[in-house]
Amino acid sequence: MKVFPAVLFLITFWSLEWDPVLPDSIIHIGAIFDESAKKDDEVFRMAVADLNLNNEILETEKITVSVEFVDGNNPFQAVQEGKRTIYLFADHPTPSSDEITVACELMNRGILALVSSIGCMSAGSLQSLADAMHIPHLFIQRAPAGTPRSSCPSTSHPQPDDYTLFVRPPVYLNDVIFQVVMEYTWQKFIIFYDTDYDIRGIENFLDQTSQQGMDVSLQKVESNINMMITGMFRTMRVEELHRYRDTLRRAVLFMSPATAKAFITEVVETNLVAFDCHWIIINEEISDMDVQELVMKSIGRLTLVRQTFPLSQNSSQRCVRSNHRINTSLCDPKDPKAQMLEITNRYIYDTVLLLANTFHRKLEDRKWHSMASLSCIRKGSKPWQGGKSMLDTVKKGGVSGLTSLLEFNDNGTNPNIYFEILGTNYGEDRGRGVSRLGTWDPIHGLNGTLTDRKLENNMRGVVLRVVTVLEEPFVMVSENVLGKPKKYQGFSIDVLDALANYLGFKYEIYVAPDHKYGSQQADGTWNGLIGELVFKRADVGLSALTITPDRESVVDFTTRYMDYSVGVLLRKAERTVDMFACLAPFDLSLWACIAGTVLLVGTLVYLLNWLNPPRLPMGSVSSTTLYNSMWFVYGSFVQQGGEVPYTTLATRMMMGVWWLFALIVISSYTANLAAFLTISRIENSIQSLQDLAKQTDLPYGTVLDSAVYDQVRSKGMNPFERDPMYSQMWRMINRTGGAENNVEESKEGIRKVKYGRFAFVWDAAVLEYVAINDEDCSLYTVSNSVADRGYGIAMQHGSPYRDIFSQRILELQQNGDMDILKLKWWPRDSPCDLYSPVGTRKSGSALDIHSFAGVFFVLAAGVVLSCLIATVETWWTRRKGSRVPSKEDDKEIDLEHLHHRVNSLCTEDESPHKQFSTSSIDLTPLDMDSLPAARQALEQISDFRNTHITTTTFIPEQIQTLSRSLSAKAAAGFAFGTVQDHRTGGPFRQRAPNGGFFRSPIKTMSSIPYQPTPAPNFSYGNDPDRGTSI
Repeated sequence: MKVFPAVLFLITFWSLEWDPVLPDSIIHIGAIFDESAKKDDEVFRMAVADLNLNNEILETEKITVSVEFVDGNNPFQAVQEGKRTIYLFADHPTPSSDEITVACELMNRGILALVSSIGCMSAGSLQSLADAMHIPHLFIQRAPAGTPRSSCPSTSHPQPDDYTLFVRPPVYLNDVIFQVVMEYTWQKFIIFYDTDYDIRGIENFLDQTSQQGMDVSLQKVESNINMMITGMFRTMRVEELHRYRDTLRRAVLFMSPATAKAFITEVVETNLVAFDCHWIIINEEISDMDVQELVMKSIGRLTLVRQTFPLSQNSSQRCVRSNHRINTSLCDPKDPKAQMLEITNRYIYDTVLLLANTFHRKLEDRKWHSMASLSCIRKGSKPWQGGKSMLDTVKKGGVSGLTSLLEFNDNGTNPNIYFEILGTNYGEDRGRGVSRLGTWDPIHGLNGTLTDRKLENNMRGVVLRVVTVLEEPFVMVSENVLGKPKKYQGFSIDVLDALANYLGFKYEIYVAPDHKYGSQQADGTWNGLIGELVFKRADVGLSALTITPDRESVVDFTTRYMDYSVGVLLRKAERTVDMFACLAPFDLSLWACIAGTVLLVGTLVYLLNWLNPPRLPMGSVSSTTLYNSMWFVYGSFVQQGGEVPYTTLATRMMMGVWWLFALIVISSYTANLAAFLTISRIENSIQSLQDLAKQTDLPYGTVLDSAVYDQVRSKGMNPFERDPMYSQMWRMINRTGGAENNVEESKEGIRKVKYGRFAFVWDAAVLEYVAINDEDCSLYTVSNSVADRGYGIAMQHGSPYRDIFSQRILELQQNGDMDILKLKWWPRDSPCDLYSPVGTRKSGSALDIHSFAGVFFVLAAGVVLSCLIATVETWWTRRKGSRVPSKEDDKEIDLEHLHHRVNSLCTEDESPHKQFSTSSIDLTPLDMDSLPAARQALEQISDFRNTHITTTTFIPEQIQTLSRSLSAKAAAGFAFGTVQDHRTGGPFRQRAPNGGFFRSPIKTMSSIPYQPTPAPNFSYGNDPDRGTSI
């Protein structure tokens, strides 16, 4: 009983093979396949045979087919085969060849639908023909030679009225690969594509990567891969091969599985790829067998992206589709034939199943339109009347087959597509396991994570040998006990510990023998830390190591864990003690102008008051001397007021302007003095690298054979990259061959800056740490704000741990752990100012004695000058005192009594020439011994120095006749001489209380008669200081 279905299947298959058309059949399907895709024809006929054996769908009706093959690269063969004229659109002729067209021949046979599995070049012609003849056309796009698909330009914008239905979904490879690359955080990679691949298919992908700032390279893989690789080795230099090898670490392959296998085999055998490489192969047509072969041939990490079809979880229901059972050899994943199915084979099978269900619905609805023979050669031929109805029925239908669900939207496109992302972990072992990392579809995007969790702990038990160079604060010795391994600390050590704790590895650390970072020698070898990695004596290089192109050509670097910039370390200007800092707010010329203005205004005030003296009340005296004017102007300038009142309008106008001037000057001085006492205005000439390069007085240098040294040399000597600033710096650094201004270690350069006259050019991070931790805060830094490089962890070329380290470093940066580690060594709150060229105080701190030293100096100078003047005055007074006569001879007239008598005369002399009695004047002898005490009492009451007392007497002429001369002895000692002397018109001389003499003008001179008295026993001699003038 089990033999009968097989025999029936063979008979049906034989009949379809040799008799494509059955005369009594009303269901006829035409098919056009690429001549290189014989398997499409095989699956097509198998699907028809399965449906003809299934009586539940078509019952008594059978499907007949007509199959033709064309060259996929010839767009005209699918439509024509001859030189006949074809009328596709009404009466517009299209020239053709002499042979009958393939498509027209099928339509002439009376087909209900056309199925094609061809390339884009032929699809456009068939689409035009189907639209003209109203024949439903089910198009299945086939990529040439198994390469990835590209969107067909002629079918990129389908319309609802088109008779072509796109069985295969649109091309989503650009979206999938961009999502994968973004998930892996790639920034630089290369794309290899097949010779048969249409490069226009990745234009959108290249645009997206460009917008993200990715560095993407393209390279076409020739058909003869061995010759292509051999040509590279023959034409490239060693340095170029190293860089090309580094480029191959990240690659995307747009090629057929067969080409990908050959290419991977060739690059692995020629050692162009290392164990840390990561390649992505994307192609919808990757079978399970292709996956296993690609994994076997590759090293490093491999990611594969292919189209997948959801299967039923129940294995017994995998081949059952509603009212149809699919052939077991096609639906069982374990069957070898099912494993070899191509994507187009699956869609061809489901297309036949969809058409069968469509015919079934048409027969049930009794809306069948018989297909008549159509001719596209004859002019005026009409399209099929039932084509529109058949097309709508196909669009509304949907089946579940080998491609899961096949259906169409309004534009005639199948929207159902799913991608599967497979991946391996890093390693050099062949045949390692492949796991499913995630899926992708147009609606939900990426589902799952592409991170292989096995990578997080695959370094358990690994011991890495780490080489380092001591550099504060990146790597420092924390403990050095004799007989025990050295212990290290620093920022780089903290980063390494964070990686070790997360990944599970251990490490042994040692210092590079020559204590250098490493540079390329004349013979091409490398020394220092880089040399240890090149010669594979160490696994990891860790220190303040910058990522440079030259170093990347021989070693691998992780992603940067800290930005790098060049800085300059300089010593702050020492703060000098200025005794006259209080004069700093004003310039010396301004002070001179102010002093001259005081003298000038004082003189003007005196002159104005002398030209127009004020009227004084009776009994008051004038004190407007030049000395007093100067004193008054100075006192008002320092806001202390004056002693002498000025009442004239001119003087007051002058003083009003002067007071305004003084107010402005004193206010400006006070404001500027406060600023000068709290803020240092000492400006250093070096505030940037440009300032350092322009000057030649201060020598500067860096560490020999370091990244900074190479950077200055390359930018200063390269004619294509020559920078004026770096050219000037290179001339200074390279003076005497670099031995004069450069050092062997950074510690030596820092020491030269601190204790000498030198500027050290080095890593800004290192210099900032040194300035922060300087005990006396005597250093400051000047850095370049552009961080064009970074610090990275170096590894051997091809190390499998680079991506693992880079991934963890990115995680530390994203979650903020890296910033916490930085704050440990570069705190934000520092007692030292890193960027100030002088040692300034912090805001709000107390002012020291140096700020007011000048004020105290002026005060001290005033005290000393005052004491000096007092000493001179005391000496002068004592000198005068030694010349005073004895008490016996110091007989004077009682001035008070005399003034009283004279005032009485002046009172009585209100009328001129008034007669009065001679007895009114009584000159009695006085006791001269009592005069000194009286004089001293008067001098204690008031000091009339600098005061002019003018006395004018009006004595009647009659009195002159009654007077007589004093005795000769008295006249000889009297201050104003004889009566005859006064009669001549000379002025009286009045002695002031302080002993000075002043001439008093006298209007009328007359002798004063007196009564005889006993001659006094005294003599003044010729001493002018012992006289009294009236």
